[in-house]
Amino acid sequence: MNIIDSSGWLEYFSDGPNAKHYLPPLSDIPSLIIPVITIYEVFKVVLRESNENEALQAVAAMQKGKIVHLTANIAMNAAKLSLQHNLPMADSIILAIARAYRCVIWTQDSDFLNIEGVKYFSK
Repeated sequence: MNIIDSSGWLEYFSDGPNAKHYLPPLSDIPSLIIPVITIYEVFKVVLRESNENEALQAVAAMQKGKIVHLTANIAMNAAKLSLQHNLPMADSIILAIARAYRCVIWTQDSDFLNIEGVKYFSK
């Protein structure tokens, strides 16, 4: 199972230099988990930098994977992980979902650097 965090989705959608690194999880849609917080983050950034139509298209592409919502248990585990790894809220939620679903996180967000189960690509 795989999760592409928001920075990875944004890199892929903008066809940035690291976009190619996200092709393996994107080619295995049945194994792709989408934390709902990544939809929020990606929609917000694309809306700010482009327009609503582009933001809606990005979200439509993301929704091909399995959407995972925030539950009370995931929220409590995320809080623990936030304290343990000094992570911001969204990142700790992504990590908690990754642990719950036994996913690898694909990212270029340095907050995830040196966390087990993360494929990190330097910007």
